[in-house]
Amino acid sequence: MEAIENLKNRLIDEILVTKNKQLLEAIEKIFTSVRNDDIISLSSEQIEMLEMSERDIENNNIISEAELDKMDKKWLG
Repeated sequence: MEAIENLKNRLIDEILVTKNKQLLEAIEKIFTSVRNDDIISLSSEQIEMLEMSERDIENNNIISEAELDKMDKKWLG
């Protein structure tokens, strides 16, 4: 982690002293594009499945992982 902090500090230092507007705009574009890549778009089917899962949790319609493993073994058995 120390290496990443050093890198961040070096970059901050460089950003603070530069007078190159094009460089700063390019850096801003990089950060903006990375932020936009983090946005996940879900299909209507995926949203519906998530909503169904939420309803199952609210209605206590859940099973433990151990129970699921037992069911898998029986089904594969």
